[in-house]
Amino acid sequence: MTVEGQWKRLFPVRFRHLQGDSSFSRWDWVKFSYRPPTRDKRCESCHVYEDSITIDGHLPPDERTRLLSPLITGSAKEAMALGRTLTLIRPRNTKFVAKRKSAADLAEERAAFKLAARQTSIFDKELAELQPSPFDFRFEFDDDDGRHNYQNGDWETHAMFWRWCAEYGEAGTLSRMRAVYDDDYPRKGMVFALGNQAKRPQTWQLLGVIRLDEVTQPDLFS
Repeated sequence: MTVEGQWKRLFPVRFRHLQGDSSFSRWDWVKFSYRPPTRDKRCESCHVYEDSITIDGHLPPDERTRLLSPLITGSAKEAMALGRTLTLIRPRNTKFVAKRKSAADLAEERAAFKLAARQTSIFDKELAELQPSPFDFRFEFDDDDGRHNYQNGDWETHAMFWRWCAEYGEAGTLSRMRAVYDDDYPRKGMVFALGNQAKRPQTWQLLGVIRLDEVTQPDLFS
């Protein structure tokens, strides 16, 4: 999002290839050059020139809730009615689910990575060798439009799995992930970043899981 509170969907950005001043994290401000995409007509979408990306500061924790709260809607349905293709929601009654993928599913994902790597202008060796997570991570949750079951497309969740597996093993990692997503985040404040598909605008996906404090009302009697 911009400092004015406008959504920006950045693509194609190969995060694994960003280095130095271009390698940004979730809460960094970045500058970049872009053009309107050729096929994606969603108003927030930007075709980024990857080599133009530079970090331009960091958003402090105490400013995040104030800046992001205006982007929160009650549901994807409400966001769509407002003409948005990206939104934040405050999910309720969340349940983190990890379902082991079949061997066929994993083989299909590996093949998809290899195909995507060949379709880039320069062969992406890292993408071709990327190993999919052995689990399908999902969230069950309520919002103003009812109960939902979304696949978790947040890359930080998958990075968390691989990082912790090296230290705690598979069972220990899943236990810790459930503690984060079923207890710690909901208790402290959590939002989901949702976005729709360019070719299927009615289909929304879970793009990010974000720790974000609730808005606190000032004490009128203090």
